[in-house]
Amino acid sequence: MTKIFLLDDDKAVISVLRIIIEQKNLGIVCGTAQSADEALEELQYTDPDIVITDLLMDGIDGIAFVRKARTMVRGASFIMLSQVINEKMIARAYEAGVEFFIRKPVNSIEVINVIQNVARRRSLEKTVSKIQNIFDAGNGSVPEMASSDEELARNEKLQYILQKLGITGEKGCDDIITVVNYCCSHEASLRDLTLKEIFAKFTDSPKSMEQRIRRTASAALSNIAHMGLNDYADEIFSEFAGNLFKFEQVYKEMDYIQGKSDQHGNVQIKRFISALVNECKNV
Repeated sequence: MTKIFLLDDDKAVISVLRIIIEQKNLGIVCGTAQSADEALEELQYTDPDIVITDLLMDGIDGIAFVRKARTMVRGASFIMLSQVINEKMIARAYEAGVEFFIRKPVNSIEVINVIQNVARRRSLEKTVSKIQNIFDAGNGSVPEMASSDEELARNEKLQYILQKLGITGEKGCDDIITVVNYCCSHEASLRDLTLKEIFAKFTDSPKSMEQRIRRTASAALSNIAHMGLNDYADEIFSEFAGNLFKFEQVYKEMDYIQGKSDQHGNVQIKRFISALVNECKNV
């Protein structure tokens, strides 16, 4: 069960969040505090998975709190509550380690979506290394093929994701579908294979296939970054930004789009493919 710590100087906000979390079975509230100093004392004993903190507080503000708290609970994810939203503040919060925002006044649907998305990303982080074993080590056994119903469900989920990412028209989209479907059906036999070896199963030019996939994944990163710039609470951005890519690379791409940097965000193909495999297997 996900352990969630709540920090807000308004006791009513904490009560509302607790009710939403408990009624929707989003996790357990392992602790609460009404000041950053109090929260910093409590965190070491509660060891939360997720910390939800207010931005504007007397004394230490939410961003400074997150910077300090991350050194105490290194594995925790941070969500920020704020009425005041502006580009500079969002950038500072992301740099400090905040992953998502929830607007004030608190809306139950947004709270549910954000916590579920963070929990999903945390689950992916825990399993991604296992999924990446697809690319690392193997036993040479004959894989067990998925049923046609499972394949159909996977394909529908994959097509849905690629459409939401805005990359169905990219040249590498078919390559991604091929590789993801193969990895879903042949997990046991792929643990000894590198990306190059996997691509070589489908083409005489694995390098070209990798380049097509990289360009398509980069297009997805750009689309995601645009979504975040237009609306940080965008449903697609919230669901996929931290799953398919590293957050810092998404923010780097945002800076590039805004002309603040001359460098694009980087795409990790293994992470991208592994995350898609994980999403498609959870159907």
